[in-house]
Amino acid sequence: MKSLPLAIAVFGVAVMVALVAYFGAGAVVGSLLAIGVPGFAAICVIHLGLTAVMGLAWWSLLPGAPPGWVMWARLVRDSGAEALPLSQVGGYVLGGRAVSLGGVSGTRAAASTIVDVTLEFMAQLAYTALGLAWLVRLQPETEVAVPVLIGLGVAVMAAIAFVVAQRRGLNYIDRIARILGEGWVEKTAAGAAALHAALADIYARRGGLWASFCLHLICWIASAIEIWLALHLAGQPLSFGAVLAIESLLYAIRTAAFVVPQAVGVQEGAYILLGAGFGLTPEMSLALSLLKRARDLTIGLPAIGVWQFIESGRVWRRRKAQLQVAAIKMRSRD
Repeated sequence: MKSLPLAIAVFGVAVMVALVAYFGAGAVVGSLLAIGVPGFAAICVIHLGLTAVMGLAWWSLLPGAPPGWVMWARLVRDSGAEALPLSQVGGYVLGGRAVSLGGVSGTRAAASTIVDVTLEFMAQLAYTALGLAWLVRLQPETEVAVPVLIGLGVAVMAAIAFVVAQRRGLNYIDRIARILGEGWVEKTAAGAAALHAALADIYARRGGLWASFCLHLICWIASAIEIWLALHLAGQPLSFGAVLAIESLLYAIRTAAFVVPQAVGVQEGAYILLGAGFGLTPEMSLALSLLKRARDLTIGLPAIGVWQFIESGRVWRRRKAQLQVAAIKMRSRD
């Protein structure tokens, strides 16, 4: 089964390379160079700021947790999802692990991750609806509106079902535990019951839920600033509303293409199709896509490196302590 995501990723990379070759690698590179190193640095800084705000959205669900540590955990989560191949789910695991090192229990870390991802997805639906409305306003004759609206409706129903499952679907855990009796299965059920209790506690804090949702929505809308700035620096400016329409639909397509690791190939094709409707050249659209991937690697790889250093240090200290205890026991026997 692991070979399937790899095969899909390889095919996506081939599509991306083919698109760049077809439209001209020189022209794509020229569009990237027009943005410049200072522009790229500014885009990275903006993205880091948005990541910090998304960390605060997560922190809203974890009262008492250190906000700075939760923001760092959010950076680790995003870095694991974007900078490492075939690891989007692994990013959530890394983020949960990172936030647990800030004094949050593993159960609360897992529960808050589930709720945070749910609220972020719901905010994305609102963002997509806003982008679709703006698209219809700018291009009343567009043929994209109907299929996107249908997909949005399906996604809303899926989100509602997911929330209901989180809040009610685990109420049967206690019954299952009693039926199965003692043993490892009961312990597993007890762990699931603890997760259910943590989820219920988070959902009971309405203020935290609304704060998290609103912060995520603000970040979704503000994320369009990065591409708006890039286009202005490259000499192909678009209005913020036009960029918002492109970006919201792009992320909707990325979400629908979740089986493709990092939406490689899909993102590039979507940018070309969506950008064409607003007068962007294919070369510029490809440059924007590659710019995002370069941004993710520039931020993500160092973050993962720091995370690895922290984890290695913890493992080494724990191992050292174990060796010291073993040495003391041996001396006491002598």
